Amino acid sequence: MSGPARRPLGPGGVEVTELSFGAAGIGNLYSPISDEQAATAVEHAWDAGIRYFDTAPHYGLGLSERRIGEALSGRDRASYTISTKVGRLLEPVGDVHGDDLADGGFAVPRTHRRVWDFSADGIRRSIESSLARLRTDRVDVVFLHDPDHHAEEAFREGYPALEKLRSEGVVGAIGAGMNQAEMLTRFVRDTDVDAVLCAGRYTLLDQQALTELLPAASERGASVVIGGVFNSGLLADPKPGARFDYVEAPAELLVRARALNALAERHGTTLRAAALAFPFGHPAVVSVLVGIHAPEQVSDAVAQFAADIPADFWQEARAEGLLAADVPAPGGSRP
Repeated sequence: MSGPARRPLGPGGVEVTELSFGAAGIGNLYSPISDEQAATAVEHAWDAGIRYFDTAPHYGLGLSERRIGEALSGRDRASYTISTKVGRLLEPVGDVHGDDLADGGFAVPRTHRRVWDFSADGIRRSIESSLARLRTDRVDVVFLHDPDHHAEEAFREGYPALEKLRSEGVVGAIGAGMNQAEMLTRFVRDTDVDAVLCAGRYTLLDQQALTELLPAASERGASVVIGGVFNSGLLADPKPGARFDYVEAPAELLVRARALNALAERHGTTLRAAALAFPFGHPAVVSVLVGIHAPEQVSDAVAQFAADIPADFWQEARAEGLLAADVPAPGGSRP
């Protein structure tokens, strides 16, 4: 199977597949899964041609990184791309009490606590720990993870530390990953990042990234990876009670999502397929990141990603006021 196409991530030679594996789920996000299930999910993704895997120390207090490292350890290191993140150091706790669900949302024993640290020393320590968990001598992509409330330290120390690691060859590409577009725009304009990971802000229901981030990325030659294309579930299954950005969807967004769903059905496709295809209407977008923790999720993501989205779907979405006239959309199934 040929699988999703590959695209360059910024100018440095790192490549990613257009469809990528978001590994928070195999870090036991919200509920536990077994090591075997996690390994099987990665194996199915590999068999489907997915070669870009995104993880972070935050995901399961290191469990996601360990499982990714284990699952990929026997593969040719040059054949796949791993991104991880920095900004939260994991410090062991003395006595383990309870799990991490309340603090971090992961069903794992609370063996460590997260300490925000975007200092140069913290960045290096974080990457050294990640390399050990990932069983590798280099990380292809490193993102500053959610520096929303740590902007000064992230720009003053964290980013320069990543730039130095990139020059040393420890890291292939650098950037930032956030659930907002504004600070990512600053990273693109004021630094030499290769890429940014923007979650939930360039979807069929939320195009905040189009205002400044995506044009800036195109202008500067930076790549954009889009996460959260289903906005926490509303664009996967728009039923009453569906979640949008982690909370129950407002009524007006539910109505809009259901209208998009009906439109997709009229055109012989699905809302999930349209949501996955939509970001590629903008030339700065190189990959969509889908959270996966089970083989059936791989099968569905690959099938939806490969589905044809008729050009008439986008045209009617605009005509019905479901997509603004100035929002770019793919001309067909794939740009």
